Amino acid sequence: MVFFEGEVRRAVHRLKYRNHQSLAVPLAQLMADYWRKDPMPADLITPVPLHPARQRKRGYNQADLLARAFGRMIGVPVETTRLKRVRHTRSQMSLSAADRCENMRGAFTYQTPKGNNASGVRGRRVLVVDDVCTTGSTLEACSVALKSAEALSVWGFTLARAIYRGDQVK
Repeated sequence: MVFFEGEVRRAVHRLKYRNHQSLAVPLAQLMADYWRKDPMPADLITPVPLHPARQRKRGYNQADLLARAFGRMIGVPVETTRLKRVRHTRSQMSLSAADRCENMRGAFTYQTPKGNNASGVRGRRVLVVDDVCTTGSTLEACSVALKSAEALSVWGFTLARAIYRGDQVK
Protein backbone atom coordinates (compact mmCIF):
# COMPACT_ATOMS: atom_id res chain seq x y z
CA MET A 1 0.00 0.00 0.00
CA VAL A 2 1.15 3.51 -0.75
CA PHE A 3 0.01 6.94 0.32
CA PHE A 4 -2.30 8.85 -1.98
CA GLU A 5 0.14 11.54 -2.99
CA GLY A 6 2.60 12.46 -5.73
CA GLU A 7 2.76 10.21 -8.79
CA VAL A 8 0.27 7.70 -7.38
CA ARG A 9 -2.32 10.45 -6.83
CA ARG A 10 -1.79 11.75 -10.36
CA ALA A 11 -2.04 8.24 -11.81
CA VAL A 12 -5.27 7.47 -9.90
CA HIS A 13 -6.81 10.75 -11.07
CA ARG A 14 -5.85 9.97 -14.68
CA LEU A 15 -7.35 6.48 -14.34
CA LYS A 16 -10.49 7.68 -12.60
CA TYR A 17 -11.27 11.00 -14.29
CA ARG A 18 -9.38 11.09 -17.59
CA ASN A 19 -10.18 7.64 -19.03
CA HIS A 20 -6.58 6.36 -18.85
CA GLN A 21 -7.80 2.80 -18.31
CA SER A 22 -4.42 1.36 -19.32
CA LEU A 23 -3.06 2.56 -15.96
CA ALA A 24 -5.10 -0.13 -14.18
CA VAL A 25 -2.54 -2.85 -14.92
CA PRO A 26 0.58 -1.11 -13.57
CA LEU A 27 -1.37 0.17 -10.57
CA ALA A 28 -2.72 -3.33 -9.90
CA GLN A 29 0.89 -4.55 -10.11
CA LEU A 30 1.73 -2.27 -7.17
CA MET A 31 -1.13 -3.89 -5.28
CA ALA A 32 0.03 -7.41 -6.21
CA ASP A 33 3.61 -6.65 -5.15
CA TYR A 34 2.37 -5.54 -1.74
CA TRP A 35 -0.01 -8.51 -1.50
CA ARG A 36 2.75 -11.03 -2.11
CA LYS A 37 4.68 -9.61 0.87
CA ASP A 38 1.69 -9.58 3.21
CA PRO A 39 -1.24 -11.63 1.82
CA MET A 40 -4.70 -11.67 3.35
CA PRO A 41 -6.96 -14.73 3.34
CA ALA A 42 -9.29 -14.42 0.33
CA ASP A 43 -11.46 -16.82 -1.66
CA LEU A 44 -13.03 -14.10 -3.78
CA ILE A 45 -12.38 -10.50 -4.83
CA THR A 46 -15.13 -7.98 -5.52
CA PRO A 47 -14.64 -4.34 -6.51
CA VAL A 48 -16.49 -1.45 -4.90
CA PRO A 49 -19.31 -0.80 -7.37
CA LEU A 50 -20.29 2.54 -8.80
CA HIS A 51 -23.91 3.61 -8.92
CA PRO A 52 -25.27 2.73 -12.41
CA ALA A 53 -25.75 6.42 -13.27
CA ARG A 54 -22.14 7.25 -12.38
CA GLN A 55 -20.86 4.22 -14.27
CA ARG A 56 -22.84 5.23 -17.37
CA LYS A 57 -21.40 8.75 -17.16
CA ARG A 58 -17.80 7.58 -16.64
CA GLY A 59 -18.11 4.55 -18.91
CA TYR A 60 -16.20 2.21 -16.57
CA ASN A 61 -15.46 1.52 -12.91
CA GLN A 62 -11.82 2.07 -11.93
CA ALA A 63 -12.15 -0.29 -8.94
CA ASP A 64 -13.43 -3.01 -11.29
CA LEU A 65 -10.44 -2.53 -13.60
CA LEU A 66 -8.03 -2.73 -10.66
CA ALA A 67 -9.78 -5.76 -9.14
CA ARG A 68 -9.75 -7.74 -12.40
CA ALA A 69 -6.07 -7.08 -13.08
CA PHE A 70 -5.10 -7.68 -9.44
CA GLY A 71 -7.12 -10.92 -9.27
CA ARG A 72 -5.37 -12.28 -12.37
CA MET A 73 -1.98 -11.40 -10.90
CA ILE A 74 -2.55 -13.16 -7.57
CA GLY A 75 -4.77 -16.00 -8.79
CA VAL A 76 -7.94 -15.17 -6.84
CA PRO A 77 -11.29 -15.15 -8.70
CA VAL A 78 -13.09 -11.84 -9.15
CA GLU A 79 -16.86 -11.45 -8.97
CA THR A 80 -18.09 -8.11 -10.32
CA THR A 81 -21.87 -8.28 -10.60
CA ARG A 82 -23.44 -9.17 -7.24
CA LEU A 83 -22.31 -6.37 -4.92
CA LYS A 84 -24.46 -3.43 -6.01
CA ARG A 85 -24.59 0.25 -5.19
CA VAL A 86 -28.31 0.76 -4.76
CA ARG A 87 -28.32 4.36 -3.65
CA HIS A 88 -26.75 7.27 -5.48
CA THR A 89 -24.40 8.96 -3.00
CA ARG A 90 -22.74 12.36 -2.95
CA SER A 91 -19.07 12.55 -3.81
CA GLN A 92 -17.07 11.78 -0.67
CA MET A 93 -14.28 14.26 -1.47
CA SER A 94 -15.72 17.27 0.38
CA LEU A 95 -17.38 15.43 3.27
CA SER A 96 -16.24 15.08 6.88
CA ALA A 97 -15.59 11.63 8.33
CA ALA A 98 -19.01 11.52 10.00
CA ASP A 99 -20.73 12.71 6.83
CA ARG A 100 -18.86 10.12 4.75
CA CYS A 101 -20.12 7.36 7.00
CA GLU A 102 -23.70 8.62 6.83
CA ASN A 103 -23.42 9.13 3.05
CA MET A 104 -22.51 5.44 2.58
CA ARG A 105 -25.05 3.97 5.02
CA GLY A 106 -27.30 1.55 3.12
CA ALA A 107 -25.67 2.37 -0.22
CA PHE A 108 -24.80 -1.26 -1.05
CA THR A 109 -26.54 -4.60 -1.24
CA TYR A 110 -25.46 -8.08 -2.24
CA GLN A 111 -27.61 -10.13 -4.62
CA THR A 112 -27.27 -13.78 -3.69
CA PRO A 113 -27.27 -16.00 -6.79
CA LYS A 114 -30.09 -18.46 -7.31
CA GLY A 115 -29.74 -22.16 -8.13
CA ASN A 116 -28.19 -25.33 -6.75
CA ASN A 117 -24.59 -24.58 -7.78
CA ALA A 118 -24.65 -20.91 -6.78
CA SER A 119 -22.63 -20.18 -3.67
CA GLY A 120 -22.31 -16.41 -3.65
CA VAL A 121 -20.27 -15.20 -0.68
CA ARG A 122 -21.79 -17.46 1.96
CA GLY A 123 -18.97 -18.98 4.02
CA ARG A 124 -16.30 -17.32 1.86
CA ARG A 125 -13.52 -14.88 2.66
CA VAL A 126 -14.15 -11.81 0.51
CA LEU A 127 -11.67 -9.10 -0.42
CA VAL A 128 -13.22 -5.75 -1.41
CA VAL A 129 -10.97 -3.76 -3.76
CA ASP A 130 -11.02 0.00 -4.27
CA ASP A 131 -8.59 2.61 -5.52
CA VAL A 132 -8.22 4.80 -2.42
CA CYS A 133 -9.19 4.49 1.24
CA THR A 134 -9.70 7.71 3.16
CA THR A 135 -11.90 7.01 6.20
CA GLY A 136 -12.92 3.45 5.35
CA SER A 137 -16.62 4.40 5.13
CA THR A 138 -17.10 2.93 1.65
CA LEU A 139 -15.33 -0.31 2.53
CA GLU A 140 -17.33 -0.56 5.75
CA ALA A 141 -20.63 -0.12 3.91
CA CYS A 142 -19.63 -2.83 1.41
CA SER A 143 -18.65 -5.07 4.31
CA VAL A 144 -22.07 -4.69 5.93
CA ALA A 145 -23.78 -5.81 2.70
CA LEU A 146 -21.42 -8.78 2.27
CA LYS A 147 -21.69 -9.88 5.90
CA SER A 148 -25.48 -9.74 5.65
CA ALA A 149 -25.10 -12.22 2.75
CA GLU A 150 -23.17 -14.46 5.18
CA ALA A 151 -19.61 -13.89 4.01
CA LEU A 152 -17.26 -15.58 6.47
CA SER A 153 -14.97 -12.56 6.54
CA VAL A 154 -14.57 -9.33 4.60
CA TRP A 155 -11.30 -7.49 4.11
CA GLY A 156 -10.68 -4.20 2.31
CA PHE A 157 -7.68 -3.79 0.03
CA THR A 158 -6.88 -0.55 -1.75
CA LEU A 159 -4.13 0.76 -3.97
CA ALA A 160 -3.55 3.82 -1.79
CA ARG A 161 -4.35 5.26 1.59
CA ALA A 162 -5.20 8.94 1.85
CA ILE A 163 -3.29 10.86 4.45
CA TYR A 164 -6.09 11.61 6.88
CA ARG A 165 -5.92 13.75 9.97
CA GLY A 166 -9.22 14.22 11.73
CA ASP A 167 -11.54 15.76 9.17
CA GLN A 168 -8.78 16.86 6.82
CA VAL A 169 -7.66 14.77 3.88
CA LYS A 170 -4.25 15.47 2.39
